[in-house]
Amino acid sequence: MTGRATLRRDNLSRVLRHLRDHGTCSRADVVEATGLHRATVSSLMTELIAMGLVREAGTSTTGAIGRPRRDVALDGSRVGALGLEINVGYVAAHGSDLGGRVLFSARSGFDAAGAGVSGCVSELARMAGLAAAEMGTLAGVVVAVPGLVSQGVVTFAPNLGWRQAPLADLLRAELGVTVEVGNDANLAALAEYACGVAAGTPDMVYLTGEVGVGGGIIVGGRLLQGADGFSGETGHLPVDPEGARCACGHTGCWETKVGLAALDPPGATGLGLDARVDQIASAAEAGDTRTLNALAEVGRWLGLGGSILANLFNPRAIVVGGYFAKLASRLLPAAQAELERRAVAGGRCRIVASELGFEAAARGAAGTVVDRVLDDPLILSPGPRELLRDHHPVEQ
Repeated sequence: MTGRATLRRDNLSRVLRHLRDHGTCSRADVVEATGLHRATVSSLMTELIAMGLVREAGTSTTGAIGRPRRDVALDGSRVGALGLEINVGYVAAHGSDLGGRVLFSARSGFDAAGAGVSGCVSELARMAGLAAAEMGTLAGVVVAVPGLVSQGVVTFAPNLGWRQAPLADLLRAELGVTVEVGNDANLAALAEYACGVAAGTPDMVYLTGEVGVGGGIIVGGRLLQGADGFSGETGHLPVDPEGARCACGHTGCWETKVGLAALDPPGATGLGLDARVDQIASAAEAGDTRTLNALAEVGRWLGLGGSILANLFNPRAIVVGGYFAKLASRLLPAAQAELERRAVAGGRCRIVASELGFEAAARGAAGTVVDRVLDDPLILSPGPRELLRDHHPVEQ
């Protein structure tokens, strides 16, 4: 991209982000806030309105005798962002427009580990088709996966049984739009940072509790990626050298202590994720001794691992999602006590339950698409493409 094109892109982004953050305002407000020349802002507005990203919002006055001003506002209604998630027991989707209005949200049980890569691609395409019927055109798709991801390839997802799966390319061939792939916990952490219970906390850790355990780490308001983009594999912290064998092939990983299987009664693994969690909650409510003891043990191990994270990253909050959040009243008191007992640097770190549910990763994935557009509106030129032009979704 040439220097002039880069400047144009950056200026379009500055205007869009100002409107996203401040709502309806006048062109003069944008000039003052961005420092751009009045003629430049006028030109940028004309372009953004033509792209369907900004709309005229009428006129207003700045005082009793003030001159009328022409207001503008972000208009994301013509741009859809779709986040998908494939996990051990389900597939989920979250679609929004550029302004954050939810257009589509769904989650259904699915045996991803048993379906293999090709079966999962078909299921993701089916879910995307259902979303497309509600959303129309899309700026892009981001898929959340519980595993290591590099440039659209799932290099290792132990709980799915995948190695070197080119998920982005396979799904792009099905959908015909831009597809990116990211780690589920990282994407959920971005959603929590944007709109969760600890939104805006510059130093926080997000933990997803499902069959596996993953982590997303926010440091200084930015997602910690690591040298290869593989940071946050908290579930594979070695906490018990004499412990059980993990799906990753190692022994004594943290997720063997706090993953959902640690709470399951015999025979429960054949149930769906929601049914398993509901069964545990019901047993605890009924005073089942085995369940109560198991919850106490998982809470203790959750706090032990949390103390390691507190010592390493000094977060202000550890937000727990997935089943951890569903059973928070049973898990978090013991976890918080253990963290405070063990952590040298954890005195002000609180463990809190997410309010975003199992859709957090899909929500974060959709938010990533929105951020891509806000960073570079020119990716939409001459306009977002229609998703699945020849795809007819199968009814559930």
